[in-house]
Amino acid sequence: MRHRIAVVGGGPGGLTFARVLHRHGCPVTVLERDPTPDARPPGGSLDLQEGLGQLALDKAGLLAEFQALSRPEGQAMRILDTAGTVLRDWRPHPDERANPEIDRRQLRDLLLDSLDVQWGREVSQVVPGTGEGVLVRYADGRQETFDLVVGADGAWSRVRPAVSPVTPHYTGVTAVETSLDDIDTRHPDLAQLVGDGSVAVYGANRSVVAQRNSGGHVKVYTKFRAPLDWHADLDLTDVEATRAGLLALFDGWAAPVLDLLGHGTAFVHRPIHVLPVSHTWTHVRGVTLLGDAAHLMPPLGAGANLAMLDGAELAESIAADPDDLDEAVRAFEEQMWSRAERWATITTAGLERLVSPDPAEALALFEEVQR
Repeated sequence: MRHRIAVVGGGPGGLTFARVLHRHGCPVTVLERDPTPDARPPGGSLDLQEGLGQLALDKAGLLAEFQALSRPEGQAMRILDTAGTVLRDWRPHPDERANPEIDRRQLRDLLLDSLDVQWGREVSQVVPGTGEGVLVRYADGRQETFDLVVGADGAWSRVRPAVSPVTPHYTGVTAVETSLDDIDTRHPDLAQLVGDGSVAVYGANRSVVAQRNSGGHVKVYTKFRAPLDWHADLDLTDVEATRAGLLALFDGWAAPVLDLLGHGTAFVHRPIHVLPVSHTWTHVRGVTLLGDAAHLMPPLGAGANLAMLDGAELAESIAADPDDLDEAVRAFEEQMWSRAERWATITTAGLERLVSPDPAEALALFEEVQR
């Protein structure tokens, strides 16, 4: 197959797409705006689910390597109330492999291997329907044409406008992220609180969740309902002011929970945006989307899993019908839209319950998941 295929975005979805195509002997170019693999912090760890992310890795021939790197113990979850009382303490069985954790950097390195990634290639526009194919314009003024361009470039995709005018909208829930390093040595009490997996505390319309990554690194996430401009009087680049603002927001919560925020050394603002639950588009020859670019939904553990399965299935569809690239893409889109709508419905309802006026809703949701 000599089609010129490019995927925009070197995240889990784009790399899985490229890796599965590569496994089938199909060349693909990955266009990534970051100048190097380590240009940005990789973010928190991911729980890859059976039937979703793990299935995608199996299609990529990487499941055994994933199992060797992943942390099944990371599936543990402890839930507290705002006074610090332990409400639930779920721990996985020794052979439990439903959704083990893996660090994003480890997953990226696993997928990268020998792929053709063009670093520092920031796409500014994608124009379908030209005589030469699909035109890709880069931020530096260069341009290039392909037979197929796949947008795997996330929430604010530069590829999406080529197929859909829809843009993400704010959910009313915002998040602020911080992290703790070398927690077992520097903060042993907090290390015990977090345990091998995650600890979550739910109050009225707000929460604090701490998630263990490898190497003693812990990500701490706050979520709360607020206007998009809630920080108008707060300089988020001022670490001390941001810390003080968050501590005031969670005033009265148990001291160990506040310590998770009090020891944070940097804070990242992440307002939660989503695309419509049933986002679809009229098929455009030569362009398609996957992952958050296609179906951005609340970050409740499905996003990376779905992006990876999207990528794997699109690659398999192309490899199975290389003589009719357009029909292969059409078949993929129909399958993706159906699955994405189902998961978007689930995660949208989940966000409403996790950041709810009644904290009991969050506990009930977890009970249902555990069952």
